[in-house]
Amino acid sequence: MSGFDRLGRWSARRRWWIVAGWAIVLAASVPLAVRTSDELRAGGFIRQDLESARAKQLLQDEIGVPQSAVAIVLYSPTLRAGEPAFEAAALRATAGIADAPNVTGIVSHVLSTRQVSADGHTAYDVVTLDLPPDDSPLALPGIRAALVDVPELEVGLAGGPAFYGDVQAVSEADLRRSELISLPLAALALLFVFGSVVAASLPLAVGGAAVVTALAGIFLVASATPMSIFVLNLATLLGLGLGVDYSLLMTSRFREELAARGWQAEAVEDAVGATVATAGRAVFFSGLTVLLGLLGLVLFEFMILRSVGIAGAIVVGLAVLAALTLLPALLAIAGSHLDALRVRRVRATEAENGPWARLANRVMDHPVRVLVPTLGLLLLLGTPFLGVRFNAPDSTILPDDVPSRRAFDRLTAAFGPGPFAPIVLAIRTDGPATTSENLARLYDYSRRLAADPRIARVDGLVDVDPRLTISQYQLLYGNPSGPPDRFVAGTLAATTRGDLTAFTITTLYGPNEEPGRALVVDLRAGNGSLAPPAGLTVLVGGGAADVEDVVAGIAADFPRTAVFILVSTYLVLFLLLRSILLPLKAIVMNTLSIAASFGALVWIFQEGNLSAILGTRPLGFVETTQPVILFCVLFGLSMDYEVFLLTRMRETWDRTRDNRAAVAQGLERSGRIVTSAALIVVVVAGSFAFADIVLIKALGLGIAIAVALDATVVRALLVPATMRLLGRWNWWVPGRLAGRLPEIAEREASP
Repeated sequence: MSGFDRLGRWSARRRWWIVAGWAIVLAASVPLAVRTSDELRAGGFIRQDLESARAKQLLQDEIGVPQSAVAIVLYSPTLRAGEPAFEAAALRATAGIADAPNVTGIVSHVLSTRQVSADGHTAYDVVTLDLPPDDSPLALPGIRAALVDVPELEVGLAGGPAFYGDVQAVSEADLRRSELISLPLAALALLFVFGSVVAASLPLAVGGAAVVTALAGIFLVASATPMSIFVLNLATLLGLGLGVDYSLLMTSRFREELAARGWQAEAVEDAVGATVATAGRAVFFSGLTVLLGLLGLVLFEFMILRSVGIAGAIVVGLAVLAALTLLPALLAIAGSHLDALRVRRVRATEAENGPWARLANRVMDHPVRVLVPTLGLLLLLGTPFLGVRFNAPDSTILPDDVPSRRAFDRLTAAFGPGPFAPIVLAIRTDGPATTSENLARLYDYSRRLAADPRIARVDGLVDVDPRLTISQYQLLYGNPSGPPDRFVAGTLAATTRGDLTAFTITTLYGPNEEPGRALVVDLRAGNGSLAPPAGLTVLVGGGAADVEDVVAGIAADFPRTAVFILVSTYLVLFLLLRSILLPLKAIVMNTLSIAASFGALVWIFQEGNLSAILGTRPLGFVETTQPVILFCVLFGLSMDYEVFLLTRMRETWDRTRDNRAAVAQGLERSGRIVTSAALIVVVVAGSFAFADIVLIKALGLGIAIAVALDATVVRALLVPATMRLLGRWNWWVPGRLAGRLPEIAEREASP
């Protein structure tokens, strides 16, 4: 008797204790689960060891540059900034801002003409905060409470804190909408598959338990370490999808085992034991492959990726635990009444020569003729990914009517994108920055930077007034009591401390535009006229630098993650399937469906196809973390169906040693169930197509497309074709290992 068989029988004998235990855990989890979003953050797209982050931290620590800021956008279609009516209305609207929590200062448009648009109808005030960027949305309630509605002006909030705050709010609304769509559809699909209310309710109960306990676990982890708001949607998707998938597989196997025993009440314990020993073992290993894929995200140091990996691991672990303990207990309670409240009759067992077996045999009759065009189709679907452009998320991921998006669009329309994502240089000089020699170097460097056609303006201690010469700057800063001019003295205090000074470069581009990122690369490389003079060392930070560093950082970390996932998944499948080639073939099959999903991601969201149907605009790029998250999630998720299919084939092979029969019967016995399981995941993931945040929409569609391809084209066509071509080599293992593998597999599979 295997360890899984013993676990199943133990769960059946102690069914009521197990259900009671889960009920207690769920009761304790609900209060925490509903508060999960309060502990999650909207940032996490930067890493503190990157150059842009180091530059920002250096300027904060030594000069006191504010950690974060929000813009108050003031607009009137009739009034102009500078007019008494405009300024009186602006003063009434913003009078209480200075006293709001976390506000450290205000840079008013009254003091800076650069904060007034050319037509005068738009102006903005900059409110500096004492919070780091990821925590900056915490200041929004106080700022909003301090703002006063005035009829003369339209007042809005823009910038990082407002963007992150709206991302959090819209994410929660997206989750509620997806649940309203996916849960009823999943229930209908399960009712159709099982044909009875009792059988259909068990997977939903297990999936719901997995989601609630996982959200509670995420709440506890998020209380101790930063976690991204995006885990909220993914946790629900994975928890419900995997919980229902695993329950669907095991419930179907239980019906099969109980039917083979004549639906006798006294055979329930044996049927539960056999179910956990076969389907439960497959669930354990498939859960392990999903877990390994998600753990690959933990290897990244970006908070958003690491937190998705941690949350995913929690979800998968609890989904497997619920499937291997709660579900066997519920099956034992339902017993021979599993098909009660029947709405339609469904076969408990599959025919030996049913539709899936016939399809497999037709494919195996012409394996090459099926393999070549199918392989070509998947590769063709993946080709758009060759033209992918990676960037960081910006306001365009939000709908047009979200307040922060609307305010930011007004700013960029009035001022252009450059002023709101400047490049910032943290410049270390050889000795105090205000010595004559260093001022001369800084003056020369500033003028050469300003001559670059991509740069609109340079601001620093030697750029106070374009009419001043280097000699005049040396005279002003050489005054022992400080510059006599208050404006010059203010600029010095805001930009310089000792041997550290800051240049702010305003470009003609937004942070995601290629010329701005190319400028960052040239500044760091010191190409041509952008090379700093001897004696100056420069760190490049700011908007475009953040994007460049995030894209490069993720690209550098991904190979390590991919190798970990591929190698660990291969080893797990090797132990489960006792084959050298089957795990390798499964990995290749998975990669093909993932590649096709990536191609769809580029075709839809970067290039803008289907925008009218999906209610989006072409982004012109793919957000950098999305392919990484999709790869890690899909690699494990798609492997689920491969494990379900191949374990069924392995059972027949061990019994008959007939490769063709193993493929046909394995596909027949798993076909309907795997298709149904995939349908549930497609429904749950596809419901996120109605999300307002483009990143959530893309993640849901990417998963739905890959799972749909994997459960149809790959499983029904590619797998039988390749299995037929490889023949007995599918099951080959070196002779020295052949005698030990069953023992290894059993020991590794034991809980």
